[in-house]
Amino acid sequence: MARQVRDWDVTALSAVLFDMDGLLVDTEPTWTVAERELAVELGGVWTDEVKAAIVGTRVETAVPLMLAAFGHAPTPELVDRTVQWLLDRMVTLYGGPLTPLPGALELLAALRAAGVPVALVSSSYRVLVDAVVERLGLAFDLVIAGDEVAHAKPHPEPYLTACTRLDAPAAGAVVLEDSPAGIASGEAAGCAVVAVPSVAAVHPEAGPRRLVLASLAELDVAGLRALVA
Repeated sequence: MARQVRDWDVTALSAVLFDMDGLLVDTEPTWTVAERELAVELGGVWTDEVKAAIVGTRVETAVPLMLAAFGHAPTPELVDRTVQWLLDRMVTLYGGPLTPLPGALELLAALRAAGVPVALVSSSYRVLVDAVVERLGLAFDLVIAGDEVAHAKPHPEPYLTACTRLDAPAAGAVVLEDSPAGIASGEAAGCAVVAVPSVAAVHPEAGPRRLVLASLAELDVAGLRALVA
């Protein structure tokens, strides 16, 4: 006998929370350009493993990992100088073309048309997030940058903060992410997750509240509703 679905069995889709780099916009190759240049400056060797370790993290988290991988002690002074170097370089590189990833803008438009609250929750600093949002003319109900939270991804704070400010129950929210740090952050916050990996060395597995897709073009509002139901 089929189980009867009662009203309280179904969790409504309360919000959809987008990551930015590598999920909404194809900026990871741009970051990789700056990161490879940094490796050359420091006499280090850039590898896919280094990229996989830092993807989705805030710049002050990524820099010590890169410095150590390149054979340098991550002293506070060197970390500060390197963070500023990377930010300055990225601002320059963001002056070039910005490419939305397949399905991203279409999904955002469909969610707004359906009245689903949407937020952009990025590990990038505000100066870089604003550049992307402005240049692409994106419309979100809320934008949270990496330098506006005390604890960065993989800590749950970024996505918990978004849910709180949107007044959206985390159990009904879906996080769209490409990185292990972002996936961990979303799940720790109690959200469902759609993982769309953008880095070759990242291979997330699907789970009961985690969907793994090749691109956002495979996703629609009905699929998001089904994931939290």
